[in-house]
Amino acid sequence: MFLPLVLLAFLAWRHWQGPLLPGYRVEARPLVQRVVASGEVSSQSLARIGSELTGVIKARHVREGDAVKPGDLLLELDDAEQQAKLREAEAALRQLIESERPQANATLRESESLLARATRERERREALFDRQLLAAEVRDQARHSETVARAVRARARLNASALAEGGSAEQQLRQRLVQARTALDKTKLHAQVAGTVQTRKVEPGDLVRPGDTLLEIARSGSQEILLPLDEKNLAPLALGQAAQVVADAWPERVLAARVSYLAPAVDTARGTLDVHLDLTEPADFLRQGMTVSVNIETARRERALVIANDALQAVQGNRAEVLRVRDGRVERVAVKLGLRSTSLSEVVEGLAEGDQVLAGAASAGQRVRLALQALPAGVAE
Repeated sequence: MFLPLVLLAFLAWRHWQGPLLPGYRVEARPLVQRVVASGEVSSQSLARIGSELTGVIKARHVREGDAVKPGDLLLELDDAEQQAKLREAEAALRQLIESERPQANATLRESESLLARATRERERREALFDRQLLAAEVRDQARHSETVARAVRARARLNASALAEGGSAEQQLRQRLVQARTALDKTKLHAQVAGTVQTRKVEPGDLVRPGDTLLEIARSGSQEILLPLDEKNLAPLALGQAAQVVADAWPERVLAARVSYLAPAVDTARGTLDVHLDLTEPADFLRQGMTVSVNIETARRERALVIANDALQAVQGNRAEVLRVRDGRVERVAVKLGLRSTSLSEVVEGLAEGDQVLAGAASAGQRVRLALQALPAGVAE
């Protein structure tokens, strides 16, 4: 008879204490808030290689993944036309120096000699005319001959001057020669930057034109992480925040990075904002377009009162309510929140360290028993 009475008393006491419900103890601990997302390896500096000439690819010397440095030969165009123009320009300059210039100088000397002879003849006839030993018509013929000889000499002098060393004709031909050599040089495409070939879009035999992109080279040291971040995670982000990057292909390698750029507008089609992260150290094993996981540290508290999010009720912005258990009874308490995450929240007003709160539903004033649960890990994500 005694045992049933004890059991009945125990059950009545348990009923008086209320149901057993899960809950948490408010704890003070270090707290780090992070934004977690997936991104890809990109290049902030991508050199696009093209041709200034229209021509046919004769040879390709690189392929995707090849490392190049300034001056390395990348592609060659068929240069038969440029070689012919260069030979033509060289021949024209040689002809000027070896033939046209000597001939112009000889013509000038001959015209000067003829002018001197015509001048002497004119002077002789004028002297005879003054002595009335010669008709005026004959004198006038000598004057005309001298005038013609003087005009011939003037033309010869101009021609010789144009063909002289450093003259206009030589300058034009040398400029033509420079243009021919430049055009020939343009048939060979060299790397202007150090980097890695990302894409190639031509093969020998392909016809290319100015404006076509033939190769793309990612500059060395210009790798960055491109993160299309959901706009709901934008608020805690700021330039300069530290981040950790892990490539899916190398999960054991954790890379340090920093937020370097936040796009000024949201992509309305995807609801995302482009975030760029600069790696603090080179990571040559990363490849363009590789998928990476990113943790961005957006805030840190060395000591914060934290509570699990499933204990929060009526959340509005940074305000919420919790069900605190004190002396076995439930009371509704308004709290102010600080750092937020998917699992933890910081409580800046309304609770104290050691307070116990419910993780389920109950009525204010109700008696309950609390089954304490462990808080999630002390990192807000």
